[in-house]
Amino acid sequence: MARILIPTPLRQFTEKNSTVEAPGATVGEVLAALVTRFPDLKKNLYSDEGKLRSFVNVYLNDEDIRYIKKEASSVVDADVLSIVPSIAGGAHVG
Repeated sequence: MARILIPTPLRQFTEKNSTVEAPGATVGEVLAALVTRFPDLKKNLYSDEGKLRSFVNVYLNDEDIRYIKKEASSVVDADVLSIVPSIAGGAHVG
């Protein structure tokens, strides 16, 4: 099973787990297994149309899946997926 690193803001949906293991042969299958296990997480990762939200970045072993085969990227048991929500905002200092 692949290991998924859960960012702090989303841990409330994964029983406070910082890492979760999930089965799957592709990134999409692993993420589907993750949201099946933790259904409340789905609305934070996917739009109503079932697409990965644009502000959710997923890395496969430190490589952004958008630059490989996206959710069709192959996964093996030793792989690590990182979910990284985009951060926006801040104060202008000047």
